[in-house]
Amino acid sequence: MNMGNVSERRAQPPAIGVSVVILALGPAAGVAPAVGTGPTVGTDPTANNSATANAKKNTLWIPLVRRVRQPFLGDWALPGGGLRADHSLEQAAYAALESTTDLHPRYLEQLYTFGDPSRSHGGLPMVSIVYWALVGQAETKDFAEADNVRWFPEDDLPTLAFDHRTIIDYALWRLRNKIEYPDVATKLVGDEFTLAQLHGVYEAITEQPIDLANFRRKMLASGQLEPTGRKRREGRHRPAATYRYAPDTTGSDTTAADAKHSDWPPFARRRESFQPTGDGHSPGSGNPSDRPDRPDHNAALAALIPSR
Repeated sequence: MNMGNVSERRAQPPAIGVSVVILALGPAAGVAPAVGTGPTVGTDPTANNSATANAKKNTLWIPLVRRVRQPFLGDWALPGGGLRADHSLEQAAYAALESTTDLHPRYLEQLYTFGDPSRSHGGLPMVSIVYWALVGQAETKDFAEADNVRWFPEDDLPTLAFDHRTIIDYALWRLRNKIEYPDVATKLVGDEFTLAQLHGVYEAITEQPIDLANFRRKMLASGQLEPTGRKRREGRHRPAATYRYAPDTTGSDTTAADAKHSDWPPFARRRESFQPTGDGHSPGSGNPSDRPDRPDHNAALAALIPSR
């Protein structure tokens, strides 16, 4: 099929793709994680001592898929694919996950639409509609391990295809602006959790050490948690009391954008080259009045999170 010259191709309607960012507190149980920065990463993860060290700290993990065709042959990418005429956007997102990772998150949320005019695939303009999900350990049990599918810690990602690094950074920024919403924790650790598990969520999302004793004291004094009357054993430690969020703190809507674009990104990320494009189709743009501020029901915890 003759697609014409470059200018003619650029004038064509954009292709539409759907990608998914999955975030979890750890790799799927029994699956060796991968770390590194090259296209051959993940071929022998059991030989990588750094992976074991990363798995022991509170870190967010992301499953990636190695590309087996051009462009970016051999690089890692987010699970995704083109939008079929008989699929809704959400169906396309689930289909992309099923064909690569076999993950079935209970809840998918549309993250953003990336449509910078410079984005292209095969010479055609490309619009990517990105979904994201937070998944707990129970949801990762069906993860399909394969040579071309691996879990990576978010602070040690490999070389990524297309602009997927920007997409992941935006997802992480959104998540850090959602940390004050109770359902962020429950999606990662379940409706019932120990204070140690909740502490792990906060450390993983903020990428900062938080004093456990102070965290316990602040959380118990915040009025957000109520004891379940049950206990849970974690590893070799003695059973710990479990809690859940009190009913009046669980109604926050996390589907809206949560911060004004002038604050983006609010964290001094280690990736200094990462900048919003502000082109009207990418993170950082939009009407600030359409972006409600975060709720203040968890403001008492702000002092626990070191500023960057």
